[in-house]
Amino acid sequence: MADPMVLTAEGVQPTPFEIPGSRGQFRIQILNEDAGRGVVTSIVHIPAGGFIPAHYHEAGPEMHFVLEGELTERGQRLGPGAFLTQAAGVVHGPHESAGGARVLTVQHWQSRDGAFDFHIAEQDGAPRPGDEAQAPPAAEGVPTETRAEAERGLGRGYG
Repeated sequence: MADPMVLTAEGVQPTPFEIPGSRGQFRIQILNEDAGRGVVTSIVHIPAGGFIPAHYHEAGPEMHFVLEGELTERGQRLGPGAFLTQAAGVVHGPHESAGGARVLTVQHWQSRDGAFDFHIAEQDGAPRPGDEAQAPPAAEGVPTETRAEAERGLGRGYG
């Protein structure tokens, strides 16, 4: 059994990443991407004017906790301390931020083969084929020694 993982978010550099259908330059701090060590956890930096289209994840539930700034979820403004969660397959978003936000995101799955579990939803909630996203790059300072093994075994992704 592995020892508990302990780090500070300040020690993890935010890296740019793209989200299909989004607007703005998003960055992510991947705090843990190894599901074998615990929940997959990241801080998503949403830029001022940022937009993420309505989407869903097939691999499992996901939760978000607003750390700073304001996140707008389907027209509802959520400030620091706001929590939202959804089960696998539930369409959520669009997510927007007029002034920018930092959002803690927790999942129980991880990337596999450079893809992650992000599926853009149509207005009626139906998926659009081919809208899968590419996984963000591994962050510096985060243990990755078991990443390849875990990715091969779990076959799950970020979102």
